[in-house]
Amino acid sequence: MKRIIMMVLRNLLFVPWWIIQMKLYARDNDQHDEQQRYALLRKICRNAIRGGKVELIMSGQENIPEKDGFIMYPNHQGMFDVLAIIQSCDHPLSVIMKKEVADIPFVKEVRKIMGAHAMDREDVRQSMTVILDVAKEVAKGRNYVIFPEGTRSKNKNHLLEFKGGSFKAATKAGCPIVPVALINSYLPFDSNTIHQVTVQVHYLPPITYEEYKDMKTTEIAQLVKNRIEKKIAEKI
Repeated sequence: MKRIIMMVLRNLLFVPWWIIQMKLYARDNDQHDEQQRYALLRKICRNAIRGGKVELIMSGQENIPEKDGFIMYPNHQGMFDVLAIIQSCDHPLSVIMKKEVADIPFVKEVRKIMGAHAMDREDVRQSMTVILDVAKEVAKGRNYVIFPEGTRSKNKNHLLEFKGGSFKAATKAGCPIVPVALINSYLPFDSNTIHQVTVQVHYLPPITYEEYKDMKTTEIAQLVKNRIEKKIAEKI
């Protein structure tokens, strides 16, 4: 919370205008295209990260597919994860978020601007509908971020088990899977400090549909988890 307050205070002159823009871009009849909406989010993220005294170390952007229609699967450490990915990836992205946060002020506007989906983790039928809808969108060329742990790990850079069901969107879309290793992404919002912190974002080589099409989703989940864990071990 301290760092969020610092982000706001150090951008105080711009915050009212950003709020107005977000309200406008989040309207149901908004005419801005996806690139323009994503550019707004990246601008806000860039200034928030700078104002929050967060250094972002990025690598592997060359591994992000040039052609849209892919899904990124990062490990999940906290609220800062999405900011780090938006700031480090210039391809417009959407995300699956948990239903509990979908209508929180500011998050609601971000959800609408990104065209994100809210998933009720307690409702299997609704969750599968979201996965199928995402698969259809990815097949048409949209990009998504899905956190396969299902919830954030509270054990710093140690991962939870990756859920096989989260990879059904990829198998149904037949799209590239991009593993993403996040390191120390819990520090900005989950540590009680306003000192400068460093967060790392590493994009790993994509896994093509041809590579995983004959695998079970649980096997894909383990493959992606292993690659992320290996990268984290290399960098810590």
